[in-house]
Amino acid sequence: MRIGIDISQIAFEGTGVARYVRGLVMTLLEYDRGNEYVLFGASLRKRAVFHAYFSTLRRLSPRVSLIVVPIPPTLLDIFWNLLHIVPVEWFIGSVDVFWSSDWTQPPLTRARGVTTIHDVSFLKFPEQFDKRIIAVQKRRLTRAVAVCSAIFCDSEATKRDVQDAFTMVPAKLHVVYPGFSPI
Repeated sequence: MRIGIDISQIAFEGTGVARYVRGLVMTLLEYDRGNEYVLFGASLRKRAVFHAYFSTLRRLSPRVSLIVVPIPPTLLDIFWNLLHIVPVEWFIGSVDVFWSSDWTQPPLTRARGVTTIHDVSFLKFPEQFDKRIIAVQKRRLTRAVAVCSAIFCDSEATKRDVQDAFTMVPAKLHVVYPGFSPI
């Protein structure tokens, strides 16, 4: 199987999602000996972060490749979440599954889309967030829920929150607890 993974969020070093993406990819490469992985990174100014990370991954597996495009994530959000144009396969080639870490869900020509939802705190506690952040996150998550074949939730509580907030097929939601770093 050929699996595409959006690693764009690792450009925002120090965030929980960046650590999650880094750990997920490292663990998949360490334990999965059968599948091929295509990592996709989009950034205008932080492309070096992707290349530095990839240099550590190549030692783990010969079955991993990296595609970096000099496009800001905000532009991809417009292409993918607003206009629903420019399939990710145009950049990375054909894949069977494409996982996106931040709900920026690209159009897919053949692949099945997957994402992870860590929480929906912006929906539960909107008074704690800027209105623009709420609008963007709602738009992205609504799109991801509509087009993804599977959605991983960090906990049963997150799964219930997503079910309460969106009308969707419950079978699409899967609780996958985040792993722990040996550190």
